[in-house]
Amino acid sequence: MGVLTIITFFPLVGALVLLFIPKEQKNFIRWLTAATTFIPFLLATWLIFQYDGTKIGVNDPNSFQFVERYNWINAFNIQYYVGVDGISFPMLWLTTLLSFLCIFASWNIEKSVKGYMMLFLLLETGMVGTFIALDFFLFYVFWEIMLLPMYFLIGIWGGPRRIYAAIKFFLYTLAGSVLMLLVMIVLYQNVIDPKTGKHTFDMVLMMNQANHSEWLVKSGTFWGYGIRYVLWFALFIGFAIKVPIFPFHTWLPDAHVEAPTAISVILAGILLKMGTYGLLRINYAIFPDTSNYFCQFLAILGVINILYGAFCAMAQKDLKKLVAYSSISHMGYVLLGMSSLTVAGINGGVLQMFSHGVITAMLFLLVGVVYDRAHHREIQGFGGIGAVVPIYMGMTAIAFFASLGLPGMSGFIAEVLVFLGSYQTWPVYTMIAVFGIIITAAYLLWTIQRIFFGPLNEKYKDLPEINGRELFTLIPLAAITILVGVYPHPVLNIISGSLNHLIEVVKNPLISVATYGF
Repeated sequence: MGVLTIITFFPLVGALVLLFIPKEQKNFIRWLTAATTFIPFLLATWLIFQYDGTKIGVNDPNSFQFVERYNWINAFNIQYYVGVDGISFPMLWLTTLLSFLCIFASWNIEKSVKGYMMLFLLLETGMVGTFIALDFFLFYVFWEIMLLPMYFLIGIWGGPRRIYAAIKFFLYTLAGSVLMLLVMIVLYQNVIDPKTGKHTFDMVLMMNQANHSEWLVKSGTFWGYGIRYVLWFALFIGFAIKVPIFPFHTWLPDAHVEAPTAISVILAGILLKMGTYGLLRINYAIFPDTSNYFCQFLAILGVINILYGAFCAMAQKDLKKLVAYSSISHMGYVLLGMSSLTVAGINGGVLQMFSHGVITAMLFLLVGVVYDRAHHREIQGFGGIGAVVPIYMGMTAIAFFASLGLPGMSGFIAEVLVFLGSYQTWPVYTMIAVFGIIITAAYLLWTIQRIFFGPLNEKYKDLPEINGRELFTLIPLAAITILVGVYPHPVLNIISGSLNHLIEVVKNPLISVATYGF
């Protein structure tokens, strides 16, 4: 059993252990869950020092790292095949970090603590498995595993409209999953393992166009459209719902507003990144020619996300909804960077995935802190509380300035790289997208002014300051934001080898649109 398997399934083992603990022992359940999430984080951190940034991964089966491969369902050539490269490793580490911190953000949960913690641990297994799976069937299993615990975590422990939000999240995600399932079946039927001559779900083999059938490569059509276009677009919708990309975004604000704080952190910090990860891992690598063709389409959607999300955030009265729409805006930068097919752009896009995961986790944790005390999230309902809770104001300022891209913080590095890369390919779209920074600064600074400055709202003259447990969840994230902002090389060193190779694959695919007339 390898280290990736331990990281993936240790939380599931912890959930099974919780089955045998009396539900009345709430504190013991909390501490055991925290310990269970700490072990995968420790192992993932150890892997940082073992990781070789010079290996490319992507479509080279020999350069994925920490690989484990076992036969699973022999009749259909399905394997337990896991490994990481520069695209997946940063997200694996971030998943284990946020999962650990979110247990402490869930410390005040009193309703069915045992059930909550078991579902959370199952969710972590699904998230980690999604990032490391290299067999499409295994990827799909982990992708679906996440859906069930997230549905119940929102639907049982959420706010007043939790049932509506949970069902909406479930239906949107399930619709995307069905499309992904259909594409997976088509690929399985049309990709052959050259060693065995059997159909395969091996995603690395799928990335080699020589293993595709003649129908999938050249002549396949569906309702008059090239089959590669159809398959790419079906996958795109499945991943676009997760990002979420306009117009598939409407589930996100509802889910965030109703979800408990820790679940909002996981939604924004990890689940949204699975959409862009899926586009890179599957759309870009398996259909490089088609991805090249659709790059301008992705760039336009990225600009729409940036501006639409920012304007919607400015209009919000609920602090949590403001952060939710800001996530839609910031994921637009990822799309814009990905669409550029430049070294700076795509590296900036993936760095933005990591950076936004850290920053938005801070933002939602901070919203949870003030909600626990004031029992509301109305921005206009505060006023002048900076004088009462200066430490909380300081942490919020760090998170807000990081989100608006202040130099010296990770968001700035990511956005600059995105703009540098995208300007080379899409200068007009980039100039339009830059206005998103101004709008973001406007709504974040306006929010700080309304909450912390001005006359003190007498209702909150005795508002309790942020406590040690809450600072424990926030300080590591603030430190990462500043460290990556000042010295991004360690993260870029991990991601650049794989991403630079992926660019070459997409820009120079073995199968070209021109040659085969898709």
